Amino acid sequence: MTEQYISSLQNQRVKRVLALQQKSQERRREGLFVVEGARELQHCVEAGMQVDSLFLCPDICPMSPESFGVGEERVFLVSQKVYERIAYRGSTEGVLALIEAKILRLEDLKLGSQPLIVVLESVEKPGNLGAVLRSADAAHADAVIVCDPLTDLYNPNLIRSSIGAIFTVPTVACSSEECIAFLQTRGIQILTAQLQDSKVYYDTDMRQPTAIVMGTESTGLTQIWREAASAHIRIPMLGRLDSLNVSVSASILLFEAVRQRQLCK
Repeated sequence: MTEQYISSLQNQRVKRVLALQQKSQERRREGLFVVEGARELQHCVEAGMQVDSLFLCPDICPMSPESFGVGEERVFLVSQKVYERIAYRGSTEGVLALIEAKILRLEDLKLGSQPLIVVLESVEKPGNLGAVLRSADAAHADAVIVCDPLTDLYNPNLIRSSIGAIFTVPTVACSSEECIAFLQTRGIQILTAQLQDSKVYYDTDMRQPTAIVMGTESTGLTQIWREAASAHIRIPMLGRLDSLNVSVSASILLFEAVRQRQLCK
C-alpha cells in the first residue's frame, strides 16, 4: 500500500484540516468535519458515516492504515510535527479523519414503542452537549434533540467531550416549534425541568413515552416549552445554589426513567 506522506505545515491538506477544526462555516460549506482518535472513528464508521480522508502519524499510531478499511488514495501519513499541529488534542493515538457530515431530521428518527428522548433548548457550550450525549448513550435513550442550537453538532469540542456518543445516539437539530409538534403528534409526554410550578422528578411517571426537556442554566426554558409541557419536574436542591449543570441534571433524570422502566420488567 502506497500512502502519501505529509511533512510540511504549509501543505494545503493541513490547512484544510485546520480550517475545518476552527470554523463552523467551513464545516457547513464543505459538508465535512474532523474526528480524532481510533475509538471515536470506529463509532463514526459504525454509524454509517463516510471517511473523506484519513491522516495517520506512524510515530504515534500503532495501527496500520489497512485496519481502518479506507482506500489508499484517501490515506495520508503525516509527521509528528504535522499531527501535533492538526490535532485538536494530543492524546488521540495519531489518528485523525475528515468525515462527510450526515444530517438527521426529525422524520429520520426510529423510535421504539416507549421512547425516551432528551431535548435541549439553546444549549450553548459544546462540552455540556457532549456530556449529555454520553449520559444519553449510557441510558440507551432513543434520541437527543437540540432545539435552536447555539453550536453546530460537529464542533470539535462536542465530539471530544462526547467521546463518540454523537455517533451512537441519533441527534437532531431543529426549532422548538418543530420539536413540540413532533412530540405531540406521537403522543410523547413532555417533561420540562424547571423550578417554578413543578413537582419532584421521582414522583413523575416516566415509564410511558417521554421527552425530558432542559434549557440553559442561566435562563432556563422559554415560555413555549413551559406551555407545551405535560408536567413540570424539578430536582430537589438542598444546598444554597439553585441549579445543576445541565449534563448532571440530564443524567439524574435519565436514570430515574431507566430505574422506573426496569422495575416494570
